[in-house]
Amino acid sequence: MKRLKYIILLILVTGISSCEGDFLEPVPTAAISEPTFYSNEEELLSGVLNMYDGIQGVNDTRSDSNHAIQVEFYVTEMRSDNTRTKSSEGEAAQFESFTIESNNGIVDDYYRSFYNIIFRANVVLENLGVASNENRAQIEGEAKFVRAYAYFNLVRLFGDIPLVDRLIKPSDRDIQFTRVSSATIYDLIIADLQTAVAGLDNTYKNRASKAAAQALLAKVYLTQNTNYVEAQQLLESVINEGGFSLEANFNDVFYSEGNNEIIFAIGYFPGTADDSQNFSAEWLNAVGRTSGVNYVTTEGRAALDALGGNRTAFSYRQDPEQPTQYQVAKYFPNGDPDSSNRTQAGNDWIVLRYADVLLMHVEAIMAGGNSTSVQAALDSFQLVRNRAGLTDIVTSISKEELLDERRVELAFENHRLFDLIRFNMAQDVLSAFSAANGHGYSSTDLLLPIPQREIGLSNGALRQNPGY
Repeated sequence: MKRLKYIILLILVTGISSCEGDFLEPVPTAAISEPTFYSNEEELLSGVLNMYDGIQGVNDTRSDSNHAIQVEFYVTEMRSDNTRTKSSEGEAAQFESFTIESNNGIVDDYYRSFYNIIFRANVVLENLGVASNENRAQIEGEAKFVRAYAYFNLVRLFGDIPLVDRLIKPSDRDIQFTRVSSATIYDLIIADLQTAVAGLDNTYKNRASKAAAQALLAKVYLTQNTNYVEAQQLLESVINEGGFSLEANFNDVFYSEGNNEIIFAIGYFPGTADDSQNFSAEWLNAVGRTSGVNYVTTEGRAALDALGGNRTAFSYRQDPEQPTQYQVAKYFPNGDPDSSNRTQAGNDWIVLRYADVLLMHVEAIMAGGNSTSVQAALDSFQLVRNRAGLTDIVTSISKEELLDERRVELAFENHRLFDLIRFNMAQDVLSAFSAANGHGYSSTDLLLPIPQREIGLSNGALRQNPGY
């Protein structure tokens, strides 16, 4: 199911591909050393593949592995009104109840994983000198896209964070343990994505592409509530020049991999310990690590039932073993909920797809306003609704209608929390959701805690976020 085998040539970079150790691979393995330098372009290209291997994460249940996007649903979707645990037990339940502790192992895992991805990207950028003139722009663009993607996730989840834009030396503890302003992080993200847009084409779906960089940069601008015109231009470039289209059948988006709707996805292979994933199984029932997670909330079901159209049947299902529970249906292991090898699934994880671009296009045209009747926005919105079987003609779109449409179109794809924050609706929606379900939400819960482990490693130099 994955067309790119990420572990090709990784034997050349075993010194940097370990997913264990401290975030940023502190002394000695983050320091400049022999394994972080390449002598030719072939070796450098192995480092490029190693970046995506880092995003892919490790399919195991060890607490000291880097699981990367395999645990992303905990820190995103389960902190929204869309999903929860099955039994409200264990460390995972901290996310649904807004009672996350600074020593939460999943938070530490995600933080560590994405700084490791940044390290891998920095290794590639440090070695651009061995790239050929023909391939240099492509390699630089991929590395900067990956670094920007990692930082964009981290800054939205943790706020001010350490900025590491190069390989560090053993003496550089001040860099890896000093939080800088989010604005500075965003400056790097934007610069990196601008380089990626200029240097990439649309060859890949499981690696960085021009369209992926354009879409991600547009989302960065929308997140900052600024540069709406530039965001619109970027999105219209993807719409008009990228060659993407909506799949006729919504279910095919998730089970016909590499389809015309996919802009950027992280690939997996089924049945292999190194290149499969187990989050698909976690979303069904217990598989040895949890008691079942990312189950659909009552509120999530109600939204899909009311607004989802033909998407609803492909978005969640009743748990056949516990009829009072409801499971996410978009990522059944290998497309089969009864698969005999559920913990080694090959489902690709979709990061960016065309429907997201169309709805961001509406958002960019709305430009922070409460509604729009601009025809270009109506056209993009109508395309998404038509595919869902909701063919009534739309003549205006409110901010709330756009947020609702994003919720049901992109349900369980880790967008909901970020959408609520970006639309300035998180406080109202999550406060009401928390009160209705007896949870403990407060405004400080919009940021995750800096992992206590990192604060300890810094000897207190890292400051904790408020509320933790």
